[in-house]
Amino acid sequence: MRIDNPKVIAALPELGVELRASSALANLTSLGIGGTTDLLRIKKHDGVPELLNLLDANGVPYRFVGGGSNLLVGDGELPWVILQLARPEPDCVIDGTFAQVDAAADLGRTVTFCAKNDLGGMEGLIGVPGTIGGALRMNAGAYGMQIGSYVREVKLYRAAGRKIEILRHDQISFEYRHTSFAHDDMMLAVKLELPSKPFKEILAGIRICNEKRRASQPLGQKSAGCIFKNPPGASAGRMIDELGLKGLNVGDARISDRHANFFVNAGTATANDMLSLIADVRQRVHTAFGVELEHEVVVWNA
Repeated sequence: MRIDNPKVIAALPELGVELRASSALANLTSLGIGGTTDLLRIKKHDGVPELLNLLDANGVPYRFVGGGSNLLVGDGELPWVILQLARPEPDCVIDGTFAQVDAAADLGRTVTFCAKNDLGGMEGLIGVPGTIGGALRMNAGAYGMQIGSYVREVKLYRAAGRKIEILRHDQISFEYRHTSFAHDDMMLAVKLELPSKPFKEILAGIRICNEKRRASQPLGQKSAGCIFKNPPGASAGRMIDELGLKGLNVGDARISDRHANFFVNAGTATANDMLSLIADVRQRVHTAFGVELEHEVVVWNA
């Protein structure tokens, strides 16, 4: 979608917003898949309510994107513009055992920065791609931990009230790969409380997690992490593997040979290729095990 309203274009700089016309979402997602649309880069949190009021008043539909690491976007010209926070400097401030982190901050860099300040607990997230905002929205976790355990406050734009609010931990529901945030809420920043640990101890935990990832995940390939959530008491990857589906492909969309719940873009896969592969695997798992696999990847199909 193109923003062609002169009034909207003229107002953007005052709101601290940069317009990048006809941006390819394939360049913003870890899968390397996605059509084109105008991208609005937001440099000031305080301007978000006015920006969204402006877009709504002028009939410009929009969606929010963070690091694009858990996202499968449709092909072709997209019917909405994309909003993305620009990362500020600094993006993480330490105060005792608290870390105030911008939602646009890179997740891995944040874990490392906190570790260097002797704050641990998030070692399992070191190899998870994406931003802090994305990790918050889906309650990212790995190796027995999840980020929601350390959240004390979240600053966000709440679409329902059309204003910026700060929510305490007890006002948010954190569950397995799910939170109570509305789909149109926009994460802005988070206050984390982390356990004090010596840097060397944290580093040892990080190395163990990295070794596990290198041994079991297709690092260096275009993927969106796990495609399906694990059903209660079961493993989606194990079921797919037991069906002998590693290497199954639709075009360049392929099930990883290393981890059966990772689907990779092995070349120039389209969203339709990936969606067809996902649907095929869901059907096969349902037929064999009677289990309806639920997406962990977020699908924006235009």
